[in-house]
Amino acid sequence: MNITWPWFFCNCNALQTKILKKASTLLAEEKEQKKTDREQTLSERVPPLKLSGLSVQDIQNLCKELHQKIDVVDEERYDIESKVVKNEKEIADLSHKIFELKGKMKRPALKRVRVSADAMLGALLGAKHKESIDFKANLKTVKKEEEKKEEVTDWRKNVDAMSGIEGRKKLFAGPTGQLII
Repeated sequence: MNITWPWFFCNCNALQTKILKKASTLLAEEKEQKKTDREQTLSERVPPLKLSGLSVQDIQNLCKELHQKIDVVDEERYDIESKVVKNEKEIADLSHKIFELKGKMKRPALKRVRVSADAMLGALLGAKHKESIDFKANLKTVKKEEEKKEEVTDWRKNVDAMSGIEGRKKLFAGPTGQLII
């Protein structure tokens, strides 16, 4: 029996390698584009410093300008950070409200229902289950062994037999009847 597979099943590995190669080239191009964009943005925002030939007063003025620019950037960063924190708090509050609204739905109290084994199988198997199964018939029967009852003897006889020197000899006697000291 000869089964012919469609072309897309036969060339899965080749297709997968082509897709991976294309994805890697696109990723490399994207990294290069980000790098050039970053360099261009930095060159626009931060011109190169020309410190040669400047007097001490000019260098101090340049430092003051740079400090002012740093302060402006820090203020913008702080404003953006405060907006982000405010938005995150608002999102958390809204999600908490949603959770509360979902939790306030009243669920009816469930009642315990006794279901026979046949009814449960019928519910699980549906129309497939026609005959009833007797689970108790398959159980093994276990015969209980009658417990051996020991003879109840008079404890006074035992005490009398063990009292005195002869009784103590019996306690220390070995298996051969010799006294073990």
